[in-house]
Amino acid sequence: MVAAAMAPSPESQETPMPVGGQKSQNKQGARFSTFIMTKSYAQLVKQIATLQAEAEKVRRGEIDGVIARIREAIQFYNLTAADLGLSTKPASGEAKATKAPKRRKAKGTKAPKPAGVVKYSNGAGGTWGGRGKRPQWLRDALAAGKQLSDFEVK
Repeated sequence: MVAAAMAPSPESQETPMPVGGQKSQNKQGARFSTFIMTKSYAQLVKQIATLQAEAEKVRRGEIDGVIARIREAIQFYNLTAADLGLSTKPASGEAKATKAPKRRKAKGTKAPKPAGVVKYSNGAGGTWGGRGKRPQWLRDALAAGKQLSDFEVK
């Protein structure tokens, strides 16, 4: 009987789902089936959209209150944009502007390596810095009997 009372109405798209097909007993010893009401995906999406809209309304209301309190404090204390650090001009009482904080490099990023110094050139645009694998033009020239010193840039 209790399960029949928990059955969904025809208007509701929620469907009862037995939990492991278990039978339970209440404190008086009456047996009943345990059901969990589940919602469809579409219903959950609709509920999320409704909650997001409600949250945005509340957020806007809170922001309006904060802005009102800030304006009140600015007016009470006669603050200027420069006093709040919102201006590029120094306030009248300041001798010089404060320094901007130094930016730190993000971890894991490296500065690009400078281009290597050219130590060897063939005169036709081929160059080599003396590091890494020798370029093909240099290997061919050395195989033809030339010396490495013949290509040194002075």
